[in-house]
Amino acid sequence: MSRFRNEVARLQAHVKTLRLGGAALFVVALLLGFGWWSAPKSLTIHVPPDLRSGSTRKWWDVPPESVYAFTFYIWQQAQRWPTNGEDDYPRNLKALSAYFTPSCRAFLQQDYEVRRNNGELRQRVRGIYEIPGRGYGDDPTARVHTVSSSHWTVTLDVSADEYLGSEQVKRALVRYALKVVRMDIDPEHNPFGLALDCYASAPQRIEPAPASDTKPAANLQGGTP
Repeated sequence: MSRFRNEVARLQAHVKTLRLGGAALFVVALLLGFGWWSAPKSLTIHVPPDLRSGSTRKWWDVPPESVYAFTFYIWQQAQRWPTNGEDDYPRNLKALSAYFTPSCRAFLQQDYEVRRNNGELRQRVRGIYEIPGRGYGDDPTARVHTVSSSHWTVTLDVSADEYLGSEQVKRALVRYALKVVRMDIDPEHNPFGLALDCYASAPQRIEPAPASDTKPAANLQGGTP
């Protein structure tokens, strides 16, 4: 009888071991399922536009050319008033709000109110474009300064044109030094994972280069555009 009792005890111990193993596997499956569920569904990888020689990048690295392209695109859209600056400017700020830091949004909102109170927006049409010969490819190191892996200073040299009706009332060559930060908190509305933090320094007027000089002029004058 002892032999049968020992066999029963062994089988019961084996069943208990199997149950413990099954419970452990269940816990591991739950942990794996939670990790899979919490993993990001997509990753934004910035790839430089020129791939003739190939490129190897860490997925979190943002190349300077991508920072410059983002900055110019968002700033150009923010400064575009197609019909009436009094309506277009606040509409731009609302539409592009995900691409500005909270402090920058507040600063631009205040800028809108000052311009509106000074009569600089009513029926104004405005647009900016990059000055030929002063783009990123002409002098990359002067256009993007990397402060850290999450902070950059971008210099834009643009021409700002404003019209009142059919009459041009302003053409200013302006240098904008803009702060850009990493802000990957809302991929649904901001897939770039970057945000403008407004001015690193006050905008400056640029002296137009002489006709015979193909290099950017270094002489700057103060004042806001």
